[in-house]
Amino acid sequence: MLFSSTVFMFLFLPAVLLLYYIAPKKIRNLILFAFSLVFYAWGEPIYVFLMVLSTIVAYITGLAADKTKKGRKPWVPKLSLIVAVLWNMGLLLFFKYTNFFITTANDIFGSNIDKLDIVMPIGISFYSFQTLSYVIDVYRGDVKAQRNYLALGTYVALFPQLIAGPIVRYKDVAEQLAQRKETLDNFSAGVKRFAIGLGKKVLLANNIGFLFDTISNTPQSEMSVVASWMGIIAYTFQIYFDFSGYSDMAIGLGKMFGFDFLENFNYPYISDSITEFWRRWHISLSSWFRDYVYIPLGGNRKGKLRQCVNIMIVWFLTGFWHGANWNFMIWGVYFGVILLCEKLFLLKAIKKIPKVFAHIYALILIVIGWGIFAFEDFGKLTQNFKNMFGLSGISFINHQAVAWLAAYAVTFIILIVTSTPLIKKLGSLVQKALPAAYSCVLQPLMVLGILVLSTAYLAGNSFNPFLYFRF
Repeated sequence: MLFSSTVFMFLFLPAVLLLYYIAPKKIRNLILFAFSLVFYAWGEPIYVFLMVLSTIVAYITGLAADKTKKGRKPWVPKLSLIVAVLWNMGLLLFFKYTNFFITTANDIFGSNIDKLDIVMPIGISFYSFQTLSYVIDVYRGDVKAQRNYLALGTYVALFPQLIAGPIVRYKDVAEQLAQRKETLDNFSAGVKRFAIGLGKKVLLANNIGFLFDTISNTPQSEMSVVASWMGIIAYTFQIYFDFSGYSDMAIGLGKMFGFDFLENFNYPYISDSITEFWRRWHISLSSWFRDYVYIPLGGNRKGKLRQCVNIMIVWFLTGFWHGANWNFMIWGVYFGVILLCEKLFLLKAIKKIPKVFAHIYALILIVIGWGIFAFEDFGKLTQNFKNMFGLSGISFINHQAVAWLAAYAVTFIILIVTSTPLIKKLGSLVQKALPAAYSCVLQPLMVLGILVLSTAYLAGNSFNPFLYFRF
């Protein structure tokens, strides 16, 4: 279903863009909303009604949550907020976690409860957070309640970021929903950004992902310590280029339709601490939990002990949000503990050591974190860590590991370079030195080259969905 939905978007996107630009401005939201619903229904024919229902709930509770309306009784906004929270969290708990709770109960109590035949709706984690944040912001008085259902529906269903984020907050696009400027410069920038994102996914993430899949499925007798680390480093690059690639494509598509979405990644692998890493990685999710969970819990305003508890709550929930499996919760707690340590004492020590050692410290902890995240099967997870730290009796390096190193050496170099701002800085230097040639020749050729190579790669390989589609 996901494959057909993605193919549908690529096949019909040019027609939608043409229709959008020739249509009067007053019906462009209608075109976007209609296409977004058809796009989602193409892959999720039943669950599109669930998304529409969520939008209706957000519309009604948003209107009722407005505390500034004269004559409104105080309990109405509070009740509306409670309804919005219960609806959105209820959806997530039912579709995403019901079978996890059943499995856990069976394991603990020795029961034999059958799992339910539930298919998780694509993108539910993202659009639930978006509709919930909208109602919360109305209740707080940060935004005015949207009285036009079509505008709110366009915000919720907007197809560029619907199925894997970034989490777009209503207050960041409220004015754009009412009035936005579609310009040639924005469209051109959007095409460039979309091409870069597609290249990240198809040319980088998919290729290095093949190495991770190969290593993670290699028989234990053929494994080595070096191969185990190579596999998780491959996954570290795969998940970054996969997810940031999707975010780039979403931001690029948004620009083509006149929207400016906030950035979701800012070269996270150049970080010198885990605190810095989480300011650069999946920025929309980190800021969502900060503004709607951490700060309402009291943040750092109620003493050190309460702050520590709040940090651990946020990071347990962050792990829980990613998936119904214990490895995600362990992953969340893992980063929560590190962030807690950095907050209390580690950051002061990190600032005193040479930058290169701080960077190595951060990278090692990041890679270990992805080692937890990568394996939902607990047996595979523990075995992989035993292999990584030489606790399973395997050799340090063998012929197979050397072969993989030789085959992927150039790929790893490309991944390292492209995960830093180096290419962006070189592009800026060339643009300053040769502005006309860069704008008229070099940049268009680069975009065209990425699109051609990506299309050729897609045509010659099987479909490989974005990793974050499952969240």
